[in-house]
Amino acid sequence: MAAIIGWLALSFAVSFLLGSIPWGVIVSKLAYHKDIRDEGSGNIGTTNAFRAMGKVGGALVFVLDFGKGLLSGWLAFWFWAPLAGWAEIDYSLAGATLPATVEGLPVDAGALALALAFAGCTLGHIFSPWLKFKGGKGIAVAAACLVFVFGPLGFLIEIAVFALGIAVTRCVSVGSIAAAVICPVLALYFYWGQWVPWLIIAATACVVIWAHRANIARLRAGTENKIGSKKTA
Repeated sequence: MAAIIGWLALSFAVSFLLGSIPWGVIVSKLAYHKDIRDEGSGNIGTTNAFRAMGKVGGALVFVLDFGKGLLSGWLAFWFWAPLAGWAEIDYSLAGATLPATVEGLPVDAGALALALAFAGCTLGHIFSPWLKFKGGKGIAVAAACLVFVFGPLGFLIEIAVFALGIAVTRCVSVGSIAAAVICPVLALYFYWGQWVPWLIIAATACVVIWAHRANIARLRAGTENKIGSKKTA
């Protein structure tokens, strides 16, 4: 039991540290000799990176942020989950087939390792200890981790919802919020019966929505920036 708890704690801790790497700040300072936090919305994520550093800088920040989420999910799927007691890994159309409950635990340790990795990398990005526990909004990082947490089908559904939200409103924030809202619903399907992992995933999605509170306020006021339009003062 102690060993399993230790592996689960490491799943969260390693993912949190990976997620906390502020690539937006690092790229802006090293490559552009400025601080992304002083530009545009002040956010360190992909959207503001495109505003502050252009296509190349924005794309680089996206790849790096997506990469740390992908690595967090990969480690959880192939390393932490098996060590925590996941005996069989099967990438089916719906994602990973979860094994029976580990003896002595009320939940499946493999599913818990994946959920903790998702929470770790996302929360690490939003509350980076290197930036006085401030950071981005977690969309690119969270979406990348879902490649392993939900599997290919769940990930594609998330991307489709994100794209649809942007296509309908021309607001990146709407796509981001919509993807976060649908996350607990998908988790309910992929982790049915695994209520602790579901709760962790759902709570993390709620934090992502909370991170968009300024965007929500601007959407309600009708002042949110839209793709192709000039930035609102």
